Amino acid sequence: MGKILGKAQYRDVLLGIGLLWATAALVLWPEQAMEAMRDGIILCGNVILPSLFPFFVLSSLVVELGMSRYLGKLLEPVMAPLFRVNGNCATALALGFVGGYPVGARTAIQIYENGQCSHTEAERMLAFCNNSGPAFILGMVGAGVFGSGVAGLLLYLTHLMASLMVGVLFRFYKPGEKPHTRLSRGPQFQTASFPKAFTASVTGALQSTLNICAFVLFFTVFLRILAHAGALQLLGGLLSALLSPLGMDQTWAERLLTGLVEVSSGVSSLTDGTLSGRLSMAAFMLGWAGMSVHCQVLAFLGDSGLSVRTYVAGKLLHGGLSALLANVLFRITPLSSPASVYLAEQTEAIAHLDFHQALTLSAVASWGVWLVFLALTVWVVQKNSGKGRRSVV
Repeated sequence: MGKILGKAQYRDVLLGIGLLWATAALVLWPEQAMEAMRDGIILCGNVILPSLFPFFVLSSLVVELGMSRYLGKLLEPVMAPLFRVNGNCATALALGFVGGYPVGARTAIQIYENGQCSHTEAERMLAFCNNSGPAFILGMVGAGVFGSGVAGLLLYLTHLMASLMVGVLFRFYKPGEKPHTRLSRGPQFQTASFPKAFTASVTGALQSTLNICAFVLFFTVFLRILAHAGALQLLGGLLSALLSPLGMDQTWAERLLTGLVEVSSGVSSLTDGTLSGRLSMAAFMLGWAGMSVHCQVLAFLGDSGLSVRTYVAGKLLHGGLSALLANVLFRITPLSSPASVYLAEQTEAIAHLDFHQALTLSAVASWGVWLVFLALTVWVVQKNSGKGRRSVV
């Protein structure tokens, strides 16, 4: 199969067949496609735009104004020994855990493009900085799907621990390369004027958010058509036959396939079955993040030259470690809360969130992180100023 896909003519034939099938599906089931599109638009308007846009503006300002250099000077003793990257990369790690997919990846790429980390350091960060935010795991997954705040907390802890473990493992990626030493020349507070940085951050954040919405709309329609055409059931049967030695049946195979494509829809399908199995599957889906998120990251990669294989390998490892840790923690902390079955699909699960509430929570969180960064910057400036005065004396 790999040899066939490696030849251009066979790839073109398969691509043509896929496009013809997609065209026929849109002609045969226009109502289902339109309904999926409407659900995707509601999802983008109520959730994607208000939750991601403020964090994209924040991450751009942190990098463009040079604040990541101050944070790098402060956090170099932590980032270098653990992950073998310079302290500038701490911005991508922090925003990745707070802002959710794909804020961390976008920030890591922007730090690299601004020359604040090396090529290898950027690839290491991409492997473990593109993480789900706490609001999604604790709210939608924990309280919504599992009906338990404890389950959400367990999943978030496993997600965080697995991400850090992937970062530690990827410190051995290309071990012969020397660390980036640009920080040794001292931090520079502002690499661009504030008006220029602000306008570029706002316009760039809007463009990035619209790119994400485009992929969300596409995969929402794609999954709905697959399910309606019966292709998802067919692929699930093939996958269950392949993984039958592991005890995976048709239902779980279809859930896994859905999560491999789109994480939210996959997690939302875990409404019945053993709790330990559902938690492990949800942990894997959250770590893997789904093809929809990966396409969003690919849009940011562009012509940067950063390795896509390294990123995908990191996310696959993140998913596997998350599932393993979730299974272990479940045995240590058994959950007694009943499962919720009132959310069947991701778009129906979170599209009813109030726009103003989502925007308020996102804005408060982003500006809270901004204030933390500002406080750390002021502290480093004062500390460096004090050292300078003492050295002069």
